[in-house]
This record gives sequence, C-alpha cells and structure tokens, in this order.
Amino acid sequence: MSNSTEILVTEFILLGFPELCHLRELLFGLFLIIYQVTILEILVIMVTIRASHQLRSSMYFFLANLSMLETLCTSVTIPKLLAGLLAWARTTSFSGCLTQLFLFPSLGSSECFLLATMACDWYLAICRLLHYPATMNWKLCLYLALSAWLGGFLASFVSTALISRLRFCGPSVLNHFFCDISPLLRHLEVLDSVAALAVLATSLLVTMVSYAHILATVLRTPGWAGRWKAFATCASHLVVIATFYTTTIFMYARPQAASSFDLNKLVSWSTQL
Repeated sequence: MSNSTEILVTEFILLGFPELCHLRELLFGLFLIIYQVTILEILVIMVTIRASHQLRSSMYFFLANLSMLETLCTSVTIPKLLAGLLAWARTTSFSGCLTQLFLFPSLGSSECFLLATMACDWYLAICRLLHYPATMNWKLCLYLALSAWLGGFLASFVSTALISRLRFCGPSVLNHFFCDISPLLRHLEVLDSVAALAVLATSLLVTMVSYAHILATVLRTPGWAGRWKAFATCASHLVVIATFYTTTIFMYARPQAASSFDLNKLVSWSTQL
C-alpha cells in the first residue's frame, strides 16, 4: 500500500482459546486457582529460604532466584490470559505487546542461564567438595546470579529493539494468549529459532558438561548407598532441567513452529504453571 493509505497497527487482538469459548467461566476459575497456588508456592519457597538460617547456602540462594524468575515469568502472561477469558481485555496496545515480547523471553533466557549456574554449583559441591566452601562464597554467588539475570535480558534486547522499529500494517489478530514472537512475526521465525538455539545451546552445554562430571564422580563413589545419596541430592534439579528444556526447545528452537500455534499455546501455559 502507498504511504498515504497505509494504516499502522496500534493494538493487537489476542484470540486466546477461541475453540473453548463455551468454557470461559470454568477455565477462568481453574486457571485462576492454579495461578494463585503456583504463586503462593513460589512465595513460600522464597520466604522459607529467607527466614531460615540453615538454608543460607548457595544452592538455596540460586533456588530463590529461580523462584523469583518463575514468579515474574508467570505474572507476565497469565493475568492477560485471565483477562481475555473475561472477554473485557482481549486487546493489548503495541507498546504493551512489545514489553511482553521483551520480558517473557528475557526471563526465560535468564532461567536458562540460572539453571546452568545451578548445575555448575552442583558440580563444585559434588566433584570439588573440599574446595567448595572457599570457592562458592557469597560474592561469587551474587556475581553469578546477576550475570544470569543480565545475560537473559541482554539476549533479548537486540531482537526486541529491531522489532520495535518495524511498522505493522496488519493483521492485528494474534492466535495466542500473550504476545509471542511466532504468531507476531512469522517471517522472522528462523531468526527467532537461531536466537533461541544460541541461548539454549550455551546453557544446555554447560549443564550437560557439569552433570557428566557429576555422574562420573557418583559412579566412583563406593557403595550403592553413597551413590544413591549423591544422585538424590540433584535429582530434583534434573527433573526441572528436563521439563524446562524439553518444552522450551519444542516451542522456540524448532523450525515451522508457527504451523502449530494451538499446541504451542497449551505447552506455553503448562510450562508457566
């Protein structure tokens, strides 16, 4: 279209789950309860770690940071979903969409880096036990946590800055319950996948190398009781890593993700709750 007739998009319409519109009230109540329980659980973890002197260690310090990231990441998207289910706030402004488009991948990238940091912490605790107290001091813990947070936000800053300079002429309807890059910019999906792979590959490589050393150390531990105790120590972290990376790679680090938006919406929601 010519510049004189071009109409720029100033707001977007989020479809959410239109195929389940007849269950809006039920879904709203269900999602609201799950969201509140999720936030409450995360806050309990953070308060418990803060209040207990016995939990003042690097492991629980990183866990508190991970809980904070989960709280923020969930709160960036789920309230908009709940508002959309009420049918009075299905639209979002361009600036609001851009903010959400920046915060969600930034927090997700920070979580990737923090999980890799936690894997390194486990490596030092199990494989370098004698050097661990001197190495993993509070100054280093703070530095690593800040690096994870800043690294995640810097990873999404460039792409968001480039997107903010684009001119959107339509359509203004997004088949999602929040502003995600796949339904917003289908033609930049390959670029999105490359950026996601860069973050995921870096953090996942560090995590895998750390756990490879941990596994080797555990296998050298004499007796099944000692091996099981060492493995059980980091089993919960392994479950979180497996769940997080599986769903994240499915959504953002595979080509032609835009062809399965409905499935992506379900996976996005499940990972946040």
